[in-house]
Amino acid sequence: MIVRDPRESQKKCSLTPLRGAPAIHFVSYDPERRVQCGRRIWLHPEGELIGPKDRGADLLLIDCAWRRVAQLRRTLDGELLPRRLPPLLTAYPRVSKQFDDPAGGLASVEALFAALVLLGERRDELLRGYRWAAQFLALNPTIGATVA
Repeated sequence: MIVRDPRESQKKCSLTPLRGAPAIHFVSYDPERRVQCGRRIWLHPEGELIGPKDRGADLLLIDCAWRRVAQLRRTLDGELLPRRLPPLLTAYPRVSKQFDDPAGGLASVEALFAALVLLGERRDELLRGYRWAAQFLALNPTIGATVA
């Protein structure tokens, strides 16, 4: 499940090519609506390290500007288990004139792909429409070389 902030540019969104992909459900954030998430692994930089014990659980990714994560999170109901990825490098050319991105921040598609690889569900098709896929895999050889 991907909860996406509609204020973010579709053109710049690394997840846009995934619309309609099997097993990926997009939910548009609406501050007036509650979203039932059930039990999910929530990709979050302050969670426990994602690992084998998390295999088989569904994922939740909140796609928005870092400063808005808490706002979007308040509309989500369920058992969300915060998990972080190991240190990885982004290939996405992030530039913010107003806020600093976390040092280990990844493009959303990079985070989704890496999480699935670490959970034993490598899905190379997720990177097919991502302009910086080859660079991301080259920067992170442990992810790129991992075979499910």
